[in-house]
Amino acid sequence: MKPALEITFVGQALIGSGQLFAPLSLTLLAGQWTCLLGGSGVGKSTVLRLMAGLQTGAVFNGTIRASDGADLAPRISYMAQDDLLLPWATVTQNITLGARLRGEKPDQARLKRLLGRVRLTDHAQKKPAQLSGGQRQRVALARTLMEDKPVILLDEPFSALDAQTRAEMQELAVELLAGRTVLLVTHDPGEAARLGHAIVVMEQSGLTHCPPPETEVPRQVDDLETLAAQASLLRLLRGEAA
Repeated sequence: MKPALEITFVGQALIGSGQLFAPLSLTLLAGQWTCLLGGSGVGKSTVLRLMAGLQTGAVFNGTIRASDGADLAPRISYMAQDDLLLPWATVTQNITLGARLRGEKPDQARLKRLLGRVRLTDHAQKKPAQLSGGQRQRVALARTLMEDKPVILLDEPFSALDAQTRAEMQELAVELLAGRTVLLVTHDPGEAARLGHAIVVMEQSGLTHCPPPETEVPRQVDDLETLAAQASLLRLLRGEAA
């Protein structure tokens, strides 16, 4: 894997004649997890989709730059809340979708390693309907990693999972995405407190940078410092004094 990139996002977004979010400046530190937290409709997913070069329906006035100055879009891998698996394709075919769409031969050695790391080797020829929710999300994570990009954008990828599976997926993602620059968009203060090297709360008026716990990610769900950070974030989201 190539060296991690630092990403800077500076600008504002407009919807029609209205402002979606105010001018803001967000930096994703190289090789770290930045958690972007906020209520519905403040523009979190729009920021992520703008970084990914996806359609948003908004007009963006600003700049998105990588620390090395090169084009960012080809070096991003995106994982959505829905697993977006092709129902007629096997686990293997879904994981290698990017290469197959480009007319490339998938790296079989990399595929085999990823199947092992996400514990899906025995399910490689199954279709999505034969998998549990957690297994489907592991397929989506493996597909994201199969692209081997230095920047990973995650749009609430674990929110539909039960609490136990969500915690397991968070831990697996931290392990497998080590050394990459990650932006995680989330509604969940607990998830942000657990995973963020940097935690940023987004409101329509701008960004508030919140100090993360000092312990290493992924933090234990019952760690007192993590629970205190979670409570502080929830108070901030509710407009209460921290």
